[in-house]
Amino acid sequence: MKKVIYLLAISLFIFTGCKKEEAPVTTGDSFKTLTTYLVAQDLDIPDVIDGWITARPAADDLATFLGTYDILDIREDTHFNAGHIEGATNTTLGNILTAAKNTTKPILVVCYTGQTASHAVIALRLSSYTDAKVLKWGMSGWAASFSGPWLANSGDDNGNAATGTGNWEAKPGNITATGSFDYPEYTTTATDGASILEERVEKMLSGGFKGVPSATVLATPTNYFINNYWSAADVQLNGNITGAYRINPLTLEGDEIKGLDPSKTIVTYCWTGQTSSMVTAYLNVIGYNAVSLKFGSNSMIYTDLSGHKFTTPATDLPVVK
Repeated sequence: MKKVIYLLAISLFIFTGCKKEEAPVTTGDSFKTLTTYLVAQDLDIPDVIDGWITARPAADDLATFLGTYDILDIREDTHFNAGHIEGATNTTLGNILTAAKNTTKPILVVCYTGQTASHAVIALRLSSYTDAKVLKWGMSGWAASFSGPWLANSGDDNGNAATGTGNWEAKPGNITATGSFDYPEYTTTATDGASILEERVEKMLSGGFKGVPSATVLATPTNYFINNYWSAADVQLNGNITGAYRINPLTLEGDEIKGLDPSKTIVTYCWTGQTSSMVTAYLNVIGYNAVSLKFGSNSMIYTDLSGHKFTTPATDLPVVK
C-alpha cells in the first residue's frame, strides 16, 4: 500500500511540476507573430527609417533647434563632460528607453558619428517614440574639435579601403541575384506581437552597437551575406563589394526579407553607416544576426564619391561643459 501511495505522489509531482513551466513559443510562430504585428502597426522597415535624420542647424536657427528636441547624448560621460549640446542629457544606448521616459518633446539622439545613435532611434521608434531622430554625423558634424572619429575613417587619406583589395567590383557593378531563404529562428516566452517586440528590442539594446570595419568585410566578403542598400543607379555609378546583393526595398509586407540568408552574418552598407545602422538594428530585433559596415562607402571609396561625403564643419556650433 505504501508503494502505491509513493508512486501516486511521484506522478502528482511530475504532473503539477510540468504544468507550472511556461513553454516558449515555437520559433516559426514567434517570428511570424512579431512581423505580422509590426506590419499592422505601420512599423515595417521603410516606415521606421523614414525621416529618421536631422542635420545640424544654421547658427541663427540654433535657439529654435534646441527648443524643438529633448536631446539624449549616448557618448561616454568623459566625452560628454568635455563638451555637449546645451540641454542634452547623458545616457547610454542600453538605457535609452529609460531616459526617454523623462522626455516631453521629440527625441534627438546624439553620439560620436551618428551610427550608434541610429541603433538607439530604432529602439525608440519601435517603442512608441516614433518621431525620434538621429543627429546627422553625430557630434563630429557639430564642431571640428569632435570630428576625429570621422576623419580617422574617411577622407582621401583614410577612406579608400576598397582600393587595391580585388574585392570591389568597378562600376557598373555586378550585383548577385537575390535568392529566397527561410526566416530566422529564435525562442521567446512572450505570446503576442507587442510583448515579443518589447523583449526583442531589449535584447538588441543589451547587445550594443553591431558594426564591422569595411576592411574586415573587404578582406573576406564570403564570410558574410552583404546587402548593398543603394539604388540600382547608385551601384551602376559606383560599383559594389564583390558578391553583394542589393535588396532595396527591404520589407516585411512584401516579403523581400526572405532574400536575406539567416544562416550568415548580414552586413548592410550604405553611404555613411547611418542608414545601415538603422537597418541592422531592426534586423537584430526580428531575429537576424546583423552588423552594419561602419562609415559606409565613406570608408571604402571616399575619393570617388560624388556626394554623401563627410567633411569637417567649416563653422563650429557652441557646446557647454
